[in-house]
Amino acid sequence: MPNRLHTVEPPYSQETEALLSNYPKLDGYLLKLFRVFANSTRFLRKGVLDLLDQESPLPMRQRELVILRTCANNDCEYEWGVHVAGFAKHVRLTEDQINATRLGGPGAPCWNAEERTLLLAVDELCSSGRMSPKTQDQFQSLFTAEQQLEIFALCGNYHTVSFVANAAEIDCEPFGAKFQSALDKDN
Repeated sequence: MPNRLHTVEPPYSQETEALLSNYPKLDGYLLKLFRVFANSTRFLRKGVLDLLDQESPLPMRQRELVILRTCANNDCEYEWGVHVAGFAKHVRLTEDQINATRLGGPGAPCWNAEERTLLLAVDELCSSGRMSPKTQDQFQSLFTAEQQLEIFALCGNYHTVSFVANAAEIDCEPFGAKFQSALDKDN
């Protein structure tokens, strides 16, 4: 299948090499996802926003909850696992909370009221592209306009990332977390 998305391997074209140099690396390792992006130099330049900077109006924990929940809602084990491995400990997510981003509802007892509203908003946005009036009222009372826009951008961005990772059928990174199944949770 000549048009199938695949992980592009070096040697890269000069333009691709230059674009990939702007992507983060883990001890020199370039994630498989970024190498799938390399199927298109345009996508490398414009396909996904860099929202993981320190200028985000959201605390890192809230940002990661949005990302994890969006990836879980899109059944994207690859990106969910990268973020669990890379950020969950830093933002102090417990094992129950990590599992709840995938298997639990927004009302799970491990979340505080603000996190429940955030996760409910993400679920509704992922499901229908909008929030119920009640959720929107709660959401708007908790988050500034700037934070709301950041949350929408994160949801959209990680929908795109999930679509790419799932369509390319990227295997999990060796260091990435794996989804726990509902059966595993009960054992």
